[in-house]
Amino acid sequence: MNKQRLENTSKYNCPVELTMSVIGGKWKCLIIHHLIDGTKRFNELRRLIPAITQRMLTSQLRELEADNIVNRKAYAEVPPKTEYSLTELGKTLEPVLWAMHDWGKMANDE
Repeated sequence: MNKQRLENTSKYNCPVELTMSVIGGKWKCLIIHHLIDGTKRFNELRRLIPAITQRMLTSQLRELEADNIVNRKAYAEVPPKTEYSLTELGKTLEPVLWAMHDWGKMANDE
């Protein structure tokens, strides 16, 4: 997790608040959801989340990388190739995402 965020954990009233500060928002959970299946290139993520803009995807990936949720690997080739994957810490979010998936499915069925 971002060192600065770790130093400021006292500003959160509970662990849920800290978790939401890391994965909250419209796009981060979707990005993590798609990375659970494995490494993806930037344009693959764009195709999987068509409503996200390039600028927003870049921003969200940078934040997830800063919080040690996503690993970014850039290759020195032309055209540039960049791959994103979940870190070990990011992989621990899988049960959280599946719980959200199951809840959404249940809520939709009622």
